[in-house]
Amino acid sequence: MVWAFVFVLLGACCRAEGTNAGLKGRVTQKGLEYGQQFGLEAVKSLLKKEHVPDLNGSYNIPLIGDVGYSVSRIQIQELQLNESVVSFSEGTGVRLVISNAHIQLHGVWRVKVLFVPDSGSFDLSVSDLSLSTELGVSRDDSGRLQVWSSNCRSSIGRLDVKFHDGASWLYNLFTGALQAPLRYEVNRQLCPELGKGISDLERVLKTMQVSAQIDPFAAIDYSLVNKPVIAREHGDMDLKGEFYGVGKHRESPFSPAPFLLPDEGDHMLLLGLSEFSANSAAFVYFTAGALRKNFSDDMIPKRSPVRLNTGSMGLFFPELKQLYPDMPMELHLSARKQPLLTCRPDSLDLVLLGTAEAFVVLPNATLASAFLLDLDASLAGQLHLDSAKVGGSVALTDFSLSVVRSHVGSVQVKTLETLLKLALRMVALPMANKKLKKGFPLPSVYNLSLVNSHVKINQGFVLVATDVQYKA
Repeated sequence: MVWAFVFVLLGACCRAEGTNAGLKGRVTQKGLEYGQQFGLEAVKSLLKKEHVPDLNGSYNIPLIGDVGYSVSRIQIQELQLNESVVSFSEGTGVRLVISNAHIQLHGVWRVKVLFVPDSGSFDLSVSDLSLSTELGVSRDDSGRLQVWSSNCRSSIGRLDVKFHDGASWLYNLFTGALQAPLRYEVNRQLCPELGKGISDLERVLKTMQVSAQIDPFAAIDYSLVNKPVIAREHGDMDLKGEFYGVGKHRESPFSPAPFLLPDEGDHMLLLGLSEFSANSAAFVYFTAGALRKNFSDDMIPKRSPVRLNTGSMGLFFPELKQLYPDMPMELHLSARKQPLLTCRPDSLDLVLLGTAEAFVVLPNATLASAFLLDLDASLAGQLHLDSAKVGGSVALTDFSLSVVRSHVGSVQVKTLETLLKLALRMVALPMANKKLKKGFPLPSVYNLSLVNSHVKINQGFVLVATDVQYKA
């Protein structure tokens, strides 16, 4: 339905009211109109598969008397929604107005005249049909979207019916007399049936997840933190956007700062991704011990002049190769504090505070600690986005090294720091940027893909402005 598309967009996406959000989403009038285009086509396809509820009643026909009728197995053969307008209803939700619509139906009739039953099929044509309704939106206590319908009105300008089989030749003589009661019954069913569809949507929304596990370490809470804000030309939603540990929901030391989405109507969808969300993810991975990696010499690029063995590392630790001549080594890297991301205009700043502990691999395969270093690095990053991938680039802005302890004598700190900085700039970062340039595929949500996308880094958040394209 067109409603489903609108709220898929909203749910994938406010003025700050109440709790600050980690993620913000906005559907513009342009997005709503696109939803109308394919949403109504989806309605046509869906309705043609559905049976209209049975109609039962009686009517007095002159010269014949009371005719009890039952109309069943009604199926839509053709549906033309010639004029339709969908718009935001400020403070409520979305308003849909359909006018000059035409419906062609086919079904089975049964009548009983003077206790004599008869049956056959019929074709029913409804023209100049008009319907208007509003779909309200709110938030329940669990952070899920709530919907309801209100102010539904419908009218039918003309109804024509033609009977087949049985004594159809007789009943067709009296179709003029049947038009009024049939038009009344059909019109009486329209708004209640629409209300049932909205109730079905509401039941689905009540069962939708408001969190998702990303991997064995982290999950994300994307529940609504405020009621949706519906303005004249857009609809906004605030989502929590906080990562938490799987099995251990530790409170993050960060809290979301308020931010506002810009007034921009050129795209269908605006998404605001705050630095709070990224930093809550970093906190989860840090506390879970996931930000660590062990390296051996066979993992070092062959073109690297520095190897993980005592002969090579002895250039910076003179006593190392004397104490452990020609022995392999391991380097254990880990974060000593969680990474910290800061969004500032046109740049992402990332601070990494880590440790590097080197071990000598002894002949019996045990590890002997050689030295422990603190490594501090600052990076600046850029993002780019296209219809299928997200990528970027990073550059080193600062790097420092200090010795925490050494079991192998004095350390040539400055020489080692200069060499590591050179290795980062000449080897590690080019390798990372090569992967970042290729980008990472974006998942398709509800068969929606991003097109004409633009990304801009603002103070405190990243803004994604995009159109969407639906592929059935």
